Amino acid sequence: MDLKIKNKIALVTGSTAGIGYAIAETLANEGAEVFVNGRTSERVNQAVENLIKKTGNKNIKGLAADFANVSQINQLIGQLPEVDILVNNVGIFEPREFTAIPDEDWFKFYEVNVLSGVRLSKAYFDKMLKKNWGRIIFVSSESALQIPEEMIHYGMTKTAQIAVARGLAELTKGTNVTVNAVLPGPTFSEGAGTFVKDMAAQKNITVDAMEKEFFKTARPTSILQRFITPEEIANMVAYVASDLSIATNGAAIRADGGLVKSPF
Repeated sequence: MDLKIKNKIALVTGSTAGIGYAIAETLANEGAEVFVNGRTSERVNQAVENLIKKTGNKNIKGLAADFANVSQINQLIGQLPEVDILVNNVGIFEPREFTAIPDEDWFKFYEVNVLSGVRLSKAYFDKMLKKNWGRIIFVSSESALQIPEEMIHYGMTKTAQIAVARGLAELTKGTNVTVNAVLPGPTFSEGAGTFVKDMAAQKNITVDAMEKEFFKTARPTSILQRFITPEEIANMVAYVASDLSIATNGAAIRADGGLVKSPF
C-alpha cells in the first residue's frame, strides 16, 4: 500500500532502538525523509547507518538531543525548522513503589514524556496549519488507561499525552492536519527483551516459556497472549502518519493486543 508520504519530512524522537527505530524504518521504507533522534551522537549515527543499509533510503539523517534538556531541544528545533510528520515517541519508565517516588522523579517523567512532545508540537504546529498538511502522533501506552501500580508516575504521563493530543486536535478543525495518540501494549523492545531473558534465567526456563507465564499471570487480559513486535506498532503509527488517515483525528488508537478489556 502506498501511504503517500514520499519526501515528507518526519522526525521520530527516541528512535535509535525499539518502537521508535521500527517507526523510523517503516517511514523510510515509504520514502519519507526521516530524522532519527537519540541522546548521544554515537547511537544516532549508528542507527542512521543501519537504517540506510536496511531501507536503501539515503534521506535518513540524525539529530542528537536529550529531551530532559531544554537547550538541546531548542538546538534540535533550530537544526530542523520544519516537519511534516512529528512522532513524539521518546519516553522513560522505571518500576518504583509509589511512596518511594521523589518529587524530582515526577517532574522528570513529566518533562521527558509529556513536555518533550508539547515543545516540539508548539514549534511545528502553526507551520503545519499554514501548509494545510501535517501529522502529530504521541506514542502513549495502554498504561494510560490501566495505570500500572508499580509505575504510577509513568502511567500519569501516558494519560497526559492523550489529553494533549485530543486538545491539540481541536485546533485543527477544517484542515488536513491531524493529531492522535497511539497506545501500544506490552512490546518486545530492548528493555522488555532484557527483562524476559533475565526472568527466564532466574527461573531456569526458556524465554518462550517465560513469555507465556508472563501473559498468564501478569497480563491475563491480553487477547494476543504474546509480546507485540516493534514493527507491529510501527505499522499502526505509519498509517496514522499517512495521507490516507485524514478521517482519524483526536483519537486514542489502541495497538495493545486486546489488553484493555473495553470496546471503547
